[in-house]
Amino acid sequence: MREKQCVIFIGPPGAGKDTQSELLADDYGFNHFRTSRIIEEKIKNADPNDPVLKQAKADYDSGKLVNFKLVASWVVDKIQALGEASKSIVFSGSFRTVDEAEIEILVCEKLYGRENIHFIYIPISEATSIKRNSSRKICEANQHPFPDFPEYRDMKACPKDGSAIITRTIDDPQIITVRYQTYLHDTRPVLDHVESLKFPVIKVDGEQSIREVHEEILQRIDESFHEGEAGMVFR
Repeated sequence: MREKQCVIFIGPPGAGKDTQSELLADDYGFNHFRTSRIIEEKIKNADPNDPVLKQAKADYDSGKLVNFKLVASWVVDKIQALGEASKSIVFSGSFRTVDEAEIEILVCEKLYGRENIHFIYIPISEATSIKRNSSRKICEANQHPFPDFPEYRDMKACPKDGSAIITRTIDDPQIITVRYQTYLHDTRPVLDHVESLKFPVIKVDGEQSIREVHEEILQRIDESFHEGEAGMVFR
C-alpha cells in the first residue's frame, strides 16, 4: 500500500473497536485514532467554569454522547493534522452520529480520497456488550485496551509501555446499557448513511474471539486494499 489509508471501525461498546484498531495499527503502521481518548482528555483538562464542557462531562459520565459539533471540531483538527502529514489512520469510536459522519467523511475524502476509505462494522449483542465492558481494562499510561478475554486476565503490566493495567471506572452495567441503546439510536444509523454514499462496508461477526475477528479483518481488508470494492456493501 503506497497511498495513505483511512479505516473506520463502527460497532457497539465492547465490540472490540479499540483492540482491533490497535492490532491493525500494528500490522500496517497506521496511527490509531481514539475518539474516546480525545473526548476524555478534553473533559479531564476542561475549565470547570466552562458551561459547554461542563455539559459535555455530564453527558459523557451518564453514558450519553457528547455534543456532535464539539466532538467533530476536535476530531477534524486531528484528522487534518494526520492527513496533511500523509499518515494513514484507523479510527475506533468514529463516526458516532450521522451529523458527525457528514462532517468528518467530507474531510477524510478530501485528505485520503474515496478509494482509500474503508468501513468495518463489528456487531455484537447487548448481553455481550455488558459482559465485556463490565470488566474491561486499559493500561494506565496510554489506554491500550485489554478486553475480558482469557489471554488478558492474568496480565498485570502492559506489554507495549510497561504501565499498570487498570479497570476502567466508567463501565458499570447501567451506564453500559445506556451506551448500547445510545449506539442503536445514534450510531447504528451511520451505517445506513455510509451505504447511501456508496462506500463499501466490511461486516465481521464481533462475537468471535479477538484472533478470529482480527484474521477475518485482515483477509477482508487486504482484498479491499488491493482489489478495490467500491460500491459493494457487506451487511
